[in-house]
Amino acid sequence: MTMTDAWDAAADAGPRAPRILLYSDDADIRDQVRLAVGRRLGTGSPDIDWAETATHEGVVERVTNEHFDLLILDGEAAKSGGMGVSRQLKDEVFNCPPVLLLIGREADAWLASWSNADEVAVQPIDPIALQSAVTGMVGA
Repeated sequence: MTMTDAWDAAADAGPRAPRILLYSDDADIRDQVRLAVGRRLGTGSPDIDWAETATHEGVVERVTNEHFDLLILDGEAAKSGGMGVSRQLKDEVFNCPPVLLLIGREADAWLASWSNADEVAVQPIDPIALQSAVTGMVGA
């Protein structure tokens, strides 16, 4: 069975679970994001298939080799912030998934535009705003 056959079979089985890659070097931030977004995007929707990475290299490897519906990147991550990672992915990855960038201050939104992020969310995380943004971006 080819990968296309597998995707076609999954599509026939009903709604596909959204795949979201979450990048932050801080495990607490990753926990906060997953808790804010919730297990699923809506009533009757399949559970979100979360993937996580704590390194820049991990993000690049996974996005290059796997399919994701959305990338959530921590703009405040140490060593490699999500803004630079977003810019790299948008420049280098064909059909890069949409990027939701977590920023530390509202005033950093202009930097997010430089990074080619599709959407931003300000920390501390507002669960209602974040869940709404993720739902809108994934198209559920």
